[in-house]
Amino acid sequence: MPAVDTPQPSPRCGEDAADAPAPRLDTRFLESLIGYNARRAALAIIGHVLQRLAPFGLRVVDFSVLTVIAHNPGITSRQVCAALDILPPNLVGLVRALERRGWVEKRGHPTDRRAQGLYVTPQGAEVQAQAQAQVGALETSDVTHLDAGERATLIRLLRKIYLGPDA
Repeated sequence: MPAVDTPQPSPRCGEDAADAPAPRLDTRFLESLIGYNARRAALAIIGHVLQRLAPFGLRVVDFSVLTVIAHNPGITSRQVCAALDILPPNLVGLVRALERRGWVEKRGHPTDRRAQGLYVTPQGAEVQAQAQAQVGALETSDVTHLDAGERATLIRLLRKIYLGPDA
């Protein structure tokens, strides 16, 4: 009987069993860049966020849209796009998917007959509240390694970057 090779896990990028431990690489320039650090921080957190949202079948963008609608009943699609920096054609599919799940519905806008307001359904409100609790708990867990003051400072500085100096 021929020998059967047992599949081995794939090495991570750049890993090789024959390689000796690599010396510390010089990444000082990259580590001096805001964008590099913001991206690394986002990557460190996003996996945990995805784990928290997985039981609800939500991606980060779905959760964001559902949350903005839940906290702003009657919001228009245009307002959601502006708040989350989403292109209108992309939002159409996101809202349609939330509607199919029975979590969001469109109704006539109270002040603009041409627009439709977006509302969460009772089921959508329940899912959003549970998902928000999970993500909120993550924000205060030891995953971020920040105390309340550091967290507030980081959020203020990040908002200043993407909203401008008046944030």
